[in-house]
Amino acid sequence: MINVKEILQWHCYVVVEIKTGKFDSSYAGQLGTYVVAVNHQMKTEADNPTLGLLICKDMDKVEAQYALESTSQPLGISSYELSKLIPEEFKGRMPTIEEIETELNE
Repeated sequence: MINVKEILQWHCYVVVEIKTGKFDSSYAGQLGTYVVAVNHQMKTEADNPTLGLLICKDMDKVEAQYALESTSQPLGISSYELSKLIPEEFKGRMPTIEEIETELNE
C-alpha cells in the first residue's frame, strides 16, 4: 500500500481519473495519454515522472492487471464503493441524484 506522505515527498504530478462505471481496458491507454501529456507540458527537470490513478466503480482484477502490464506508464487502478465513501452522519441528508438533476434542469 502506498503511503500518502511518501507521495507528497516524491514531488510529482498525479493524474486522477474517476469513472462511474465498470473498468474498460481502454481506460488505461487513455490515462496513459494524459500522463504523457502532463510529462510533456507541465513536468520540469525537478519533478519525478507523473503518476496516473484510475478509479472505477467496478473492475475485473485480471483485466486490470493485463491493462497495466501493457503500458510503460506508472499507472494504478482501483475501485470504489460509493456507500462506503459517505459518512453515516451525512446519509439521508444529501440530495439524491434525481433531486440534483431536477434542480439543475430548472
